[in-house]
Amino acid sequence: MPIDAAPRDAGRGSLSDVATSDAALRRFLQGLPGVDAVGLEARAAALGTRSIKTTAKAYALDLAISMIDLTTLEGADTPGKVRSLCAKGARPDPGDRSAPPVAAICVYPDMAATARQALTELGAEGINVASVATAFPSGRASMAVKLADTREAVAAGADEIDMVIDRGAFLAGRYLQVFEEIREVKSACGAAHLKVIFENGELATYDNIRRASWLAMLAGADFIKTSTGKVAVNATPPNTLLMLEAVRDFRTATGQQVGVKPAGGIRTAKDAFKYLVMVNETLGDDWLSPHWFRFGASSLLNDLLMQRQKLATGRYSGPDYVTVD
Repeated sequence: MPIDAAPRDAGRGSLSDVATSDAALRRFLQGLPGVDAVGLEARAAALGTRSIKTTAKAYALDLAISMIDLTTLEGADTPGKVRSLCAKGARPDPGDRSAPPVAAICVYPDMAATARQALTELGAEGINVASVATAFPSGRASMAVKLADTREAVAAGADEIDMVIDRGAFLAGRYLQVFEEIREVKSACGAAHLKVIFENGELATYDNIRRASWLAMLAGADFIKTSTGKVAVNATPPNTLLMLEAVRDFRTATGQQVGVKPAGGIRTAKDAFKYLVMVNETLGDDWLSPHWFRFGASSLLNDLLMQRQKLATGRYSGPDYVTVD
């Protein structure tokens, strides 16, 4: 959205007035400028051709590692697997202490206490525990269940909550219901940060992704996140670029900075570099930090470590160089 198309009554308080009724919120969201799909995709493709020179590659590799939410969200997760993941996140390359730790370990709520204890025992309290909540990944549960899910995760030691919106309510145009759910979950988070997951593959259109971005930010999201990683279409350069533009324009309108987290399908250093270039070109240095940009990933770390080793030694290590998650 062009800057001059952002709401002119700057200040988050005044923008919050658009949520006084379902009709008012609908008018605001549907009044946002339509997305130029051709232009968006062309811009994302052009940014994807930018290269990172060798002198900057080492910095980019370490920056990408430091932005990872190292994730395991499987029905077969065990305490042992979570503890192993925490150890890997705290010291990604046991043979090279210069490798930075990841930003967070992301698990289901019932594993949050295990992750917190493991990180404490490792002396890695600087790594956050992120927990999915609100009936992840479907979001199909009562509000009471969603709030209990959130509170239990925070009580177990989660520093960050990744909630999923009710896509059914959003697609049916019940925007105020989604807004109020985000507000209530944000309140239940207490001091924990809230990441709001849209599941872009199910929102289907770029216009819907823009509306969801503004809705979540108005409701108090600390981060907006592309997807759960559990559907066919997850993070893509165009849908992530659209969200980056939304947080840029939101800050222009309100003075409030919101983070962005693409998740699902980002597996290689080359993929990560494309997203870092996109952040730098769209938002600048302000967002080039784990405080404001994350990768939701499980296998990405392995390739970053392999590329890091290649840069240091001039050759790729064998398949046993990194652990398999």
